[in-house]
Amino acid sequence: MIFAQSVAGLALLMLPLLRLAVANCPPGCLCACDILSCGSGGLEKLPSHIPASTASLDLSHNRLTRLEEAAFLGLPRLDSVRLAHNRLTGLAPGTFQNATSIRHLDLSSNELHVVEHHYFQELVSLEELLLFNNRITRVESRALAGMGSLHRAYLSHNRLTDFPFFSIQEHSHPFLGTLDLSSNRMSRLPMEDIAALPTYVQSGLFLHNNTLICECAMYGMFRRWEQRGFGSVRDYKEEHTCLVFGERRASIRFFQHGRFFKNCTLPPEGTPGAPETSLTAFVGDPVLLDCKTSMRGHRLSFLWISPHQEYIIPPGNNGTLRMYVNGSLEIMEARIEDSGIYLCMALDRQRLRNETWEVNVTVTTRYVEVEPFNTGFTTLLGCVVSLVLVLMYLYLTPCRCWCHRRPSPPGPTSPANECSAQSSMLTPTPPATTEGPGRKAGSSKHVVFLEPIKEVQNGRLRPSLAPEHPKLTQLRGEADSISPVFSDATIVP
Repeated sequence: MIFAQSVAGLALLMLPLLRLAVANCPPGCLCACDILSCGSGGLEKLPSHIPASTASLDLSHNRLTRLEEAAFLGLPRLDSVRLAHNRLTGLAPGTFQNATSIRHLDLSSNELHVVEHHYFQELVSLEELLLFNNRITRVESRALAGMGSLHRAYLSHNRLTDFPFFSIQEHSHPFLGTLDLSSNRMSRLPMEDIAALPTYVQSGLFLHNNTLICECAMYGMFRRWEQRGFGSVRDYKEEHTCLVFGERRASIRFFQHGRFFKNCTLPPEGTPGAPETSLTAFVGDPVLLDCKTSMRGHRLSFLWISPHQEYIIPPGNNGTLRMYVNGSLEIMEARIEDSGIYLCMALDRQRLRNETWEVNVTVTTRYVEVEPFNTGFTTLLGCVVSLVLVLMYLYLTPCRCWCHRRPSPPGPTSPANECSAQSSMLTPTPPATTEGPGRKAGSSKHVVFLEPIKEVQNGRLRPSLAPEHPKLTQLRGEADSISPVFSDATIVP
């Protein structure tokens, strides 16, 4: 009961504040805590009164055509400004006066033609700048100067024919990890200026879907970026095209059709930039990366940038990367996707100095060498086994059954050829001629034949069979002695 009364009392105290917040909210906008959303409201100019507590301001999808001087004055907590999908053609000098706390600025999908040098002079804390999908044809050389905190800049889908790469230096933009210039109209690239860029800028420089003319220097640069595992090339291989002899109808994907550059002499692998070392690790192993720098002192701070453009500061992130105070970075359990170039930045903010160090990490799977299958040995073994089986077939076949005639008991006796069927079962070839139906067989087949049945005429063997069977001659006398037993004549006692 007491708790319910305290909650009700607190609500009564908050009610005037809520009414004040609603009263301060511009018409047609939505206010919630420190967020002011005036999107899709058909606004042609900024709201006359914006609450001073606003940290996130959304003015996208309106009809704004121009921002005047000190447009965001009196907003000390302003952190994010979204002005996408308007009709802005330019920014007046001092537009962001006294708005130095802005870290995110979205000016995409407008009608800007030139990025002038005074547009972003006051935005010293800006980290992300979105200018894609405009009509920008030129970026002035000092347009990005003074933006030392810039991490990402997106200028894709414009009409740029060149870009002031020389204005981006290691000391001026120490955190710039993404510079998107894709889908523009650049035909040639200033190779020397790009080669002079810090490696962490090159690894995040996106140049695909431009109208580049096929040249050996251009091809060699992208090939080196591919070999070094830069995500700007690795993730967009099919979108990297060039025009053969500058003909728009002869556009090729040069990573897939390298034959057009077979006569090119590619420059050496080494290029100006940060020193580099290489490490190879196996999947699942821990990997320790050292940040080497010549600077000394307790004022140093360290920052790592992963191959996926992820910023890593102590104590690490996601449970897979651990960063120590001395600048070392540990990969807890290496994975294949952890391969790539890791960039360490050592910063001395008091002396305004910084140094970089690169480590190229390659993660591979363990290979357990398996003894190859010895086909020669198995072939020899098969031949020996076959030979043994042939010898067994020839010499270990069952022996003949020798018929030993037992003494004939008194009385009728069996015919003399009682064992002839058994002995002839192992006869390798059939007799020359056989008589009787169904007794013929091909002489070319190696089969076992039963000895033909001897025909008896009046209890006697036919004489014509005697020459063919010498053994029957020996038994003939005995057969004659027992012929009366099998004859049709009457036995006289």
